[in-house]
Amino acid sequence: MNVQIQSVKFDADSRLIEFVEAKMAKLEKFSERIVSADVILKVDKDHEKGNKVATVTLYMPGEDMVGKGRARSFEEAVDESVEELRRQIEKRKDR
Repeated sequence: MNVQIQSVKFDADSRLIEFVEAKMAKLEKFSERIVSADVILKVDKDHEKGNKVATVTLYMPGEDMVGKGRARSFEEAVDESVEELRRQIEKRKDR
């Protein structure tokens, strides 16, 4: 799977990029149809819920899926968005 990672208004360090790539590789276990993914990491102003936002878009033939996560760290936000996508993939398999 081809993974594009964008960091908005900050520079992502190599540790964060490796973490995101590892999480995306785990998603491949749930669906072989995933062609590519876009991961957008940005810092938001809302400190109440957490100011780190991760948006992951999976591109598959015939459909695209989007998962969003918001937390106090990028790792938690990526975990939330990947978990949301995993649930969407499982739901699609049941149909």
